[in-house]
Amino acid sequence: MSNKKELQVAALENGTVIDHIPSDKLFTVVSLLDLQHMDSNITIGNNFESKKLGKKGIIKIAGRFFTDEEISRLSVVAPNMKLNIIRNYEVVEKKEVVMPSELKGIVKCNNPKCITNNEPMQTWFHVADKEQGILKCHYCEKEQQVDNIKLI
Repeated sequence: MSNKKELQVAALENGTVIDHIPSDKLFTVVSLLDLQHMDSNITIGNNFESKKLGKKGIIKIAGRFFTDEEISRLSVVAPNMKLNIIRNYEVVEKKEVVMPSELKGIVKCNNPKCITNNEPMQTWFHVADKEQGILKCHYCEKEQQVDNIKLI
């Protein structure tokens, strides 16, 4: 019998590990990536101790790699997540999720008079201030806080 204090989770041969997810955003990330409809082996852990976040979530997805566009969707809810790309049980690439300067088709405009809420067209936001989390609608120019957004 070993005296290990760490949680043992099966090593990933090939796939993606998403780490440093704020615990309160973990299931939003699961939903944004549509993980509930994947056939891959997925490990989800929550409320792990974290020096930076206090508590964090982690997701391991076997055999799945994400596009930059898929990852940019996550930046809105968890801007400081880390992605580890695993191949043959080794981390071959580490990516930090960074909010892009523009977000298209991700966030709903909170202005009821905005054309995107009244016509069938994609939303388009400029990130006005990454530090403060302020997004500005390209069409109506209404600003909104990342903390108060609704995702499409």
